[in-house]
Amino acid sequence: MNQLFAKAVFRGLIGGIRNGNRYLSSSSATTVTAAAVGRPFDEAVVLWRGPGWGFIGGAQWRRAASTATERTTAGAEKDRKESTVADQDRTDDAVAGAEKKKDRDVVVSSYWGIQPPRIIKEDGTEWPWTCFMPWETERADLSIDLGKHHVPKTFLDKVAYWTVKTLRVPTDIFFQRRYGCRAMMLETVAAVPGMVGGMLLHLRSLRKFEHAGGWIKALLQEAENERMHLMTMVELVKPKWYERLIVLTVQGGFFNIFFVLYLLSPKLAHRIVGYLEEEAIHSYTYFLDDINSGKIENVPAPAIAIDYWRLPKDATLKDVVTVIRADEAHHRDVNHFASDIHYQGKELKEAPAPLGYH
Repeated sequence: MNQLFAKAVFRGLIGGIRNGNRYLSSSSATTVTAAAVGRPFDEAVVLWRGPGWGFIGGAQWRRAASTATERTTAGAEKDRKESTVADQDRTDDAVAGAEKKKDRDVVVSSYWGIQPPRIIKEDGTEWPWTCFMPWETERADLSIDLGKHHVPKTFLDKVAYWTVKTLRVPTDIFFQRRYGCRAMMLETVAAVPGMVGGMLLHLRSLRKFEHAGGWIKALLQEAENERMHLMTMVELVKPKWYERLIVLTVQGGFFNIFFVLYLLSPKLAHRIVGYLEEEAIHSYTYFLDDINSGKIENVPAPAIAIDYWRLPKDATLKDVVTVIRADEAHHRDVNHFASDIHYQGKELKEAPAPLGYH
């Protein structure tokens, strides 16, 4: 009996192991397969159940857990590398975006693709001005005769002469010996005739399909030169609010009056400007007298004046006033010459314009 009982127990144990293996290979395979569809093998292993999960099942689970740990570590390393690559890509994209933005900014500041030239001065420094270029600078002819005067002979000449003399009276009363403020006011008026004359000649040239003999450019050059006088004086004299108001009033009135006058009588208009320039020479001469006598401090010349008139670096206010006075003398000659052409019954285009005569 004992032997028969022992054999029965032994057979039962063997049958259980076999049944467990069959469970793993058949019914439990369905569970593992179903779980493996939606998740990795190492996660499906823990779902194994049944009578056969003793030593063999534990061994299978330990092998699956070890495989799961290795795969998890490998996955984390892969994710880290992918994250690093993604971060690098984002950095590269940001740098590329910044470069593209910089390129767009350069295009905007370079006149729609036309890069402005980088100009270097003779001393090696970069040209600081955009309102004028080195080839537009002047070198005043200081040998010009400052004492020349057109004696009024005709009726229109006398009208022009006494008109200018009359206008000087309120100017002397208001500014007295403040020659800096006087010069500033004078230049706001003196820069108008060249612009008006050049503009009207330009329009006439367009209407009649004819050349203007270079006078358009000559008169516009005069207007630009007078404007540079003003820009220089503004650096030296800071106008007060009421002086700015006077400038607005005088310039607005003078522009319209001179516009109509030039349409009616160009010879009278140019003669008036010639006499205005004569008075400007006198005013700047008085200015220099006060500088020489010490009544006005001989301060260093503004940088814009040094570059525009090609003055030495140690130039002073006296040098600036001297070259401006020479410019006014040249404008005097040009306008008296233009008036003489009209007095002879000719048009300006019939006489070559004194281009570059400053």
